[in-house]
Amino acid sequence: MGRKKAFDGREKLGHAVALFHEKGYAATSTADLVERLEINRKSMYAEFGGKQEMFEAALELYYETWFPENFGFLETKTAGLNEMRELLARLGESARSDHAGYGCFLCNTAVERAANDGGSGAQVQRYVESISAAIQNALGNAVASGESPDSIDIETEARFFTSHVFGQLTLIRSNVAPDVVEAAAAVARQHLDKLAAN
Repeated sequence: MGRKKAFDGREKLGHAVALFHEKGYAATSTADLVERLEINRKSMYAEFGGKQEMFEAALELYYETWFPENFGFLETKTAGLNEMRELLARLGESARSDHAGYGCFLCNTAVERAANDGGSGAQVQRYVESISAAIQNALGNAVASGESPDSIDIETEARFFTSHVFGQLTLIRSNVAPDVVEAAAAVARQHLDKLAAN
């Protein structure tokens, strides 16, 4: 009869998320993971597999927590332009938060890994599609309620705002001056205001 493991796998994976988010895939060694997770290599491999498998599991856990927390409010039946304004405001504020310099784990992975790693690329693609769908929902609700005119191209606008989100999070990761991030958010808000019905 095997011995029961003495750790919570999800909790340990959360530590891996934090480490990969901070350092990226390439700069994170197996030794780094063993130290951060505080388990031995044998236990780590038995629970998670190799570094690649752990990285993909970390991306999955990050998506499960980050997306609902940061974009879930756009998926509701009542979401509209005000929720879109809230999203843009959050992005502008993030550049001055304690998270500046970290950005978004999935956006960071899009830059570092997605082009050359099929597993990471698939998770990034799902993330992009989920953000775009949430934004489409909010814009579609705005049109349905008369908040926005039905002449707007919802799909194209959603792609624009999704690109804005990714660009802003990449700037935040790069630690650019907060004024740059806030200025970009202000221009996006001006564009959003133009989508309101007169």
